[in-house]
Amino acid sequence: MSLRKGRTKLTLESSIESALLAVEIYNKPRTPFRVEGFITHMIMAWTRLFHAFFHNTIGSKYYYKNTNGRYQTIDGEKKSWELKTCITKHGGVSSSVKSNLAFFIKLRNKIEHRHIDRDEVGIMIFGECQALLYNFENTLIDFFGEEYALNESLSFSIQFSRIRKKSQLEASKKLLSKEIKELKNFIETYRNALTEEVFNTQEYSIKLIQVPKISNTNRNDLAVEFVNWNSLSESDRENYDKITTIIKDKVVKKEAINPGKRKPSDVIEKVNSEIDFEINHYDHQCLYCCFKIRPASGNDIDDSFDTNTNYCHYDEVHNDYVYQDAWAELIIKGIREEKLSKEIWKAKFKTKESFNITEFETVE
Repeated sequence: MSLRKGRTKLTLESSIESALLAVEIYNKPRTPFRVEGFITHMIMAWTRLFHAFFHNTIGSKYYYKNTNGRYQTIDGEKKSWELKTCITKHGGVSSSVKSNLAFFIKLRNKIEHRHIDRDEVGIMIFGECQALLYNFENTLIDFFGEEYALNESLSFSIQFSRIRKKSQLEASKKLLSKEIKELKNFIETYRNALTEEVFNTQEYSIKLIQVPKISNTNRNDLAVEFVNWNSLSESDRENYDKITTIIKDKVVKKEAINPGKRKPSDVIEKVNSEIDFEINHYDHQCLYCCFKIRPASGNDIDDSFDTNTNYCHYDEVHNDYVYQDAWAELIIKGIREEKLSKEIWKAKFKTKESFNITEFETVE
């Protein structure tokens, strides 16, 4: 469709400019805050794309209202739907695209107040970043037509193989730092919570295998070609499957029955069997809040994966939490060493204070 001048066109142009700026930032190797910049501008691009779509279809109804019917405002401006709400209101976003967007919304919230060097996280999430961009263009075309496609404006990022290997090695070392380890745990937990069907889609994460073209190719052929999976013959698909048995980019963890994980009642039973008094579910709530191994009950779903994975995991399928044996052992150890008592953890829970968990952990 060809849009006339107006709010929809201005918002759409702003969305496209944000996406192009995100790509420019990502493809500049020396740009500081490269990953943060890409994610931030792509979230803006997606949000404005939905706003343009809503303005074109339902008018100025993509704003929050108070119970009295008046618009909510921030600094005098009407508060528009954020990306998470836009996805819900649209209702037609596929599960794979939605999982990819939810990943970046949560990751953006986590890195907002962190300084992340350019290679530390970017190497880990290249596939998700590429899918975020491809999904944006596909949705843009779906909303407004082929004439707004970005493919002529984008290029394949050139890679320096030796430098890339060196930077990957350095980035791997940096991933051991405490702050980056928290992000790494979040990324791994989020991926492993996805179904195989969603994880293996190109809409969630682009998986690329770089194979030099050394066969009899036409001299006018492109150096890089993207082949549609649906257009491949059965023999080509079999050859691809042979390659992917050699190259794996995900450690598959099957936790259908959560082996080694305990429900809250199991934790309480284990602790009570090892101490001289009894704790209950309220005590357990006080403890997990004071030790900050998981979000407090009632927190926004975006925080659900924010757990200390040494002791607790979020089970997305059942929308609850399961605990490691180490969690029960840490409580037992604290009580036996007289560092923990009902009076202490209840008082801290009421004043919203927290324990320093390292003081309770066994030093090996």
